[in-house]
Amino acid sequence: MYKLNYESPIGMIEIQGTEKAISAILFSEKEHAEYKIEDGTPPVLKDCFNQLDEYFRGERTEFTFPLIIEGTAFQKTVWNSLNDIPFAETGSYKDIALLIGNEKAVRAVGNANGKNKICIVIPCHRIIGSNSKLTGYAGGLWRKEWLLEHEKKHRTK
Repeated sequence: MYKLNYESPIGMIEIQGTEKAISAILFSEKEHAEYKIEDGTPPVLKDCFNQLDEYFRGERTEFTFPLIIEGTAFQKTVWNSLNDIPFAETGSYKDIALLIGNEKAVRAVGNANGKNKICIVIPCHRIIGSNSKLTGYAGGLWRKEWLLEHEKKHRTK
């Protein structure tokens, strides 16, 4: 397992992965980058780093590096459905439950959403309450709000 830190405008992000794919993108409370790009850093981690940088500069709306998505079949279904929420748009747990064909799974969708280990790329930050209020976010509600505002600001017309 390889690690790389990205210093974003909303705090340190730790990228984790193998030589072939990214397995986690998580907010860290570290103040300084511990894992930096070195000669032995796999190209896929460098690519993830660069694509996150483009995202934060407002130059990228989609990500193209390979992912390793680990979870239950249900969690994977929920996470895949999150990608159906367009850049700069929002949805609710109920929207995702309907999208996956299980209207009664609203709480389970919320639980799966909270276990997403690939933040920003699998856009769990785009999920808000059915009352249009911000709901929980593992990275903190202030980061969720920042990400949503950032995407609205950089939406392509």
